Amino acid sequence: MTLQKLFLTFGGSGLSPKAPGTVGTLASLPVGIAILYYLGSETLFMVTLAITIIGIFEINKYEKATGLHDQQHIVIDEAAGMWLALMIAHSTAITMNYPYADLLAIIFSFAAFRLFDIWKPSTIGWIDRELKGGLGVMMDDVLAGIAGGLLSAIILMGIGEIV
Repeated sequence: MTLQKLFLTFGGSGLSPKAPGTVGTLASLPVGIAILYYLGSETLFMVTLAITIIGIFEINKYEKATGLHDQQHIVIDEAAGMWLALMIAHSTAITMNYPYADLLAIIFSFAAFRLFDIWKPSTIGWIDRELKGGLGVMMDDVLAGIAGGLLSAIILMGIGEIV
């Protein structure tokens, strides 16, 4: 396996025969959590920005070489989206004063990101359908991550109002 394919499949997780997007998202979650808790949200943001930019260029090269757009085994976009959702949910969870808010932020960010990534409503779907190349592959997941993070934050705040 080439270094490029290792990167695009997030360490090979995208090569899963079933649900490669979900497997790629699950594989990226502990990495994102580790960076978030040990190095901080600023570092996770910079890593996410870097893999998003690098991902756009590497996907363009990969698609040019293979002649195919948005192949299922490319899951580096899921990592970027998952990490954005996680950062937004975590930044809300640390302001909450109820038990397990951090754990709920992780669970909600995963579920909400996958919801928006699969459902692809509104602009997310438009980007997925209309933008070609690496920009389209990466940006629909970036928007799904932001939407998933915001939904998670709203849910966390709602729980805070109830308890």
